[in-house]
Amino acid sequence: MNTYTDKLRLLETQINEIISGISKIEEEFSEEINNVHPIYGKSARNLVHYLGFRSYDIDDLQEQLRDLGLPSLSNIEGHVMRSLHSIKTIINYMLGKPSPEKRKGIISIKKSNKILTRNTKLLFGYKSKKRRTRIMVTLPGSSSEDIPFITRLLNAGMNSARINCAHDDPETWEKMISNVRSAGEKQFKSCKIMMDLGGPKLRTGSILPGPKLIHIKPEKDALGQVINPAKVWIAPPEYLPPDDTASLHIPVGIEWFNSVKRGDTIQLLDTRGKKVKIIVEGRKGNGRTGSCFSSAYVSTGTELKLFRPDNTEKLAHNVGELMPIEQYITLKTNDFLFLHKDQRPGEPAKYDDNGNLMEAAHISCTLPEIFDDVKTGEPIFFDDGKIEGTIVDTEPDRLKIKITYAKDTGGKLKSDKGINLPESDLKVSGLTEKDRQDLGFITEFADTVNFSFVNDVNDVQQLQDELVKYDTQLGIILKIETQKGFKNLPRILLKAMQSYPIGVMIARGDLAIETGWKNFASIQEEILRICEAAHIPDVWATQVLENLAKKGVPSRAEITDAALAQRAECVMLNKGAYIEKAVKMLDKILRRMQRFQKKKETMLPKLDDADKLYLSHDKFNI
Repeated sequence: MNTYTDKLRLLETQINEIISGISKIEEEFSEEINNVHPIYGKSARNLVHYLGFRSYDIDDLQEQLRDLGLPSLSNIEGHVMRSLHSIKTIINYMLGKPSPEKRKGIISIKKSNKILTRNTKLLFGYKSKKRRTRIMVTLPGSSSEDIPFITRLLNAGMNSARINCAHDDPETWEKMISNVRSAGEKQFKSCKIMMDLGGPKLRTGSILPGPKLIHIKPEKDALGQVINPAKVWIAPPEYLPPDDTASLHIPVGIEWFNSVKRGDTIQLLDTRGKKVKIIVEGRKGNGRTGSCFSSAYVSTGTELKLFRPDNTEKLAHNVGELMPIEQYITLKTNDFLFLHKDQRPGEPAKYDDNGNLMEAAHISCTLPEIFDDVKTGEPIFFDDGKIEGTIVDTEPDRLKIKITYAKDTGGKLKSDKGINLPESDLKVSGLTEKDRQDLGFITEFADTVNFSFVNDVNDVQQLQDELVKYDTQLGIILKIETQKGFKNLPRILLKAMQSYPIGVMIARGDLAIETGWKNFASIQEEILRICEAAHIPDVWATQVLENLAKKGVPSRAEITDAALAQRAECVMLNKGAYIEKAVKMLDKILRRMQRFQKKKETMLPKLDDADKLYLSHDKFNI
């Protein structure tokens, strides 16, 4: 059995071996380290040190250190060499040879924290009072006309505003940014503007439009009895319903509309020949609301008959032009779907009167160049993984896909839904033509560009080359959302560190599908560690408090997820009807959790009455 001294000498040998190996890796990548911006010099070296450290199987080493009551190197990310030399120094003293281990130019724990704080401030600006982690909020297009909404978000805790270039247009973006700047000045609050490039996003193409109609649908109880009437909006076609009004818009001519009064009844025959009544209510804005207690399908051209309260019939009229209803393709397990290159609208499967399949469903995609890269047998996912399939046949102009998973009732595949090919070696990456156009606006108006679908150093180089054209010190956030992007993250960071300031967004939506559900939790963890090793701030993004933001009530799981997000430097919220409530909740969670966690390090705040064997967290309420 090893003596105490033997154990210490074994540890000394193992650590010496690791330090020597790290030094060799540092020398191997010295050119990449030397090429980074001076502000990132020591951080780049520490990143390489950390990857060198992680190239060893250190489970046994950590166990041996814990057995002897020594630090187990579990929080080594930001200061690798200093931590290893500190352990060596302790072992030296324990072996009776008090000689401290030193090396010039390595980062101390205190310096590591200062560097990360500085880099975070460079990218995200000042933090909120009593909260370390910043909050980024995705703005809806309607914020271009709603300064009070932005003011409320700032007061709730928003630190940076995100605008997605995949939506709206430069005119709308400029109004949104102006409102953020104006609201910030009035509140004496700094708010950074972050703009997402759309990137080469692979999505489903259009689907053949459905009939031009609206479905009026009152709320019913379990017995089929109406408990709340459906609300409709009656107005000329140019007047859209207010946000707080029913979205079912019956467009009518201005003259007929002016003759409609409160208390009138509108009678019609719907597409099934069913008699339907709509009771006209008060005027609201540029239109009138109405209540309907019957289910009805109303199409373009449906005749409307207007009756006064005394049942006197007034003018008849016809429903104006309605938008076609959004179609979808229903897919069940073992169904087939054809994904084709040409951009003709997709269609659901067609069956004969006996239910026999005549023609399989088909749809196009937004990046037909992927057809050169996919192979038979590779998996394919649609709509954030809700529908899964396998490519069973490849042709020059189409792919045949067998659906391997969908809901029992069938998955509904709509247009503009994401497609993921996690095992395909896709060559599609970098900046799109639209991205290059949008960069001109971003460099003039924004503080940071969020670079989507970063897969390798060539993508980063493309962005850096494009930014040279502009006189700007634009921040860059690299969105890691593919298996390839994760694999190449260390090299991506070293390349990006030639610019400053930079950050990383863990784009968890696509990343979870690309890397596999079973792998995602550990991959998310590794990205946090790699960023900490490089002293690069990271963003915890996608589906944070999504239920709360969209429905007003959080799930238990997403509260825990939001608490874990405190380990990142910034947390991103997507838009939703209850986004203000979500920002307030996230602000409270983050401020509370920083008493218990600092990055990966567990904190142990005092528990009142613990000495009496009671637990209380009252003092942590904010």
